[in-house]
Amino acid sequence: MFDLSRHVPLGRCFEPVSPMVTRAFPPPYRATGAAPVILTAMMGAADQRHFDDLRTRHFPPERNVLRAHITLFHHLPPSALDELDGLLRVLTAAPPPAATIREVYSLGKGVAYRIDSPELLAIRARIAGHFHGLLTAQDQGVPRLHITVQNKVSAGEAKAVLAELAADFRPRPLDIVGLAAWHYRGGPWEPAFARKFRAPRR
Repeated sequence: MFDLSRHVPLGRCFEPVSPMVTRAFPPPYRATGAAPVILTAMMGAADQRHFDDLRTRHFPPERNVLRAHITLFHHLPPSALDELDGLLRVLTAAPPPAATIREVYSLGKGVAYRIDSPELLAIRARIAGHFHGLLTAQDQGVPRLHITVQNKVSAGEAKAVLAELAADFRPRPLDIVGLAAWHYRGGPWEPAFARKFRAPRR
């Protein structure tokens, strides 16, 4: 496992990536009254396409307003956006965390893939510790990392999709390439900024 404490921030590095919606990532949004901030882990292009395709196939079309994603925090305060950006510049000086797609499982009325990544959880723990006292109850616990590919359907439909996806499933590596922040205003997420991991993989 890599040691985050060994890595220091490099120079200013902004690398736009594929957004959750159709726009590119702008610099951090600092307006008074800004929306809550969601933080996600970014997948590599091939994995992103794969899970986007699964969402397109299995999500109710009217509810599929987001690309596939791995949520790390659901509601960070907008006032902390600049501080979050500075912290992510430090954390992304490290190599990308190793991750594995461990299993496909039922959400009751949906289906998701469970992600196993102690290294990504260690990065999240650093962020949670930094913003201790500002986290919502939902974000105070340790999350079960996952990618949702179906939700808000009948239990029978979810059961059928689970059986289909589980039939040929085998655990495999997942490519994590960075961290992305988003504004949530009640609809599709709006990109705030993204930071890619900059050290070589081990």
